[in-house]
Amino acid sequence: MSGRSTPATLALTRLGVAFDVATYDYAPGDQRVGLQAAEALGEPPSRVLKTLVALLDAKPVCLILPSDREASLKKVAAAFGGKAAKMAPPADAERFTGHKIGGVSPFGQKRRLPTAMEADALAEPYVYVNGGQRGLQLRLAPGDLRRAAEALAVSLT
Repeated sequence: MSGRSTPATLALTRLGVAFDVATYDYAPGDQRVGLQAAEALGEPPSRVLKTLVALLDAKPVCLILPSDREASLKKVAAAFGGKAAKMAPPADAERFTGHKIGGVSPFGQKRRLPTAMEADALAEPYVYVNGGQRGLQLRLAPGDLRRAAEALAVSLT
């Protein structure tokens, strides 16, 4: 690991999870942060995962999915055994996770949210997730991501 230390990198280090750090020039105002990261890293969007926060029956949950896909709110509700899901407003996502939009990570959150990841990502040789800071991506094995995030592996899209 190189010099970037964030709550997310510290959490993975504490768990003994191997990861590499990659950085890119974050462009503020770009609504598609995951796709921007994929392009900057020269990786397919299926390998660069975005971290989203949804509200399931008014309680926050964390979603990890390929940056070129959209979450099906019906599938999100079913994955967590709830009735209704909707995307959390950006200010709420920041408040729940302690990360700024564009830097939301499944790791190092203020309090760990129940998490689900797109099962298709487990077929990738490696994946990237946000490292808790804009322009910071962490490369790790998808199985390590699932275990460290304590994520359900389900179809979310």
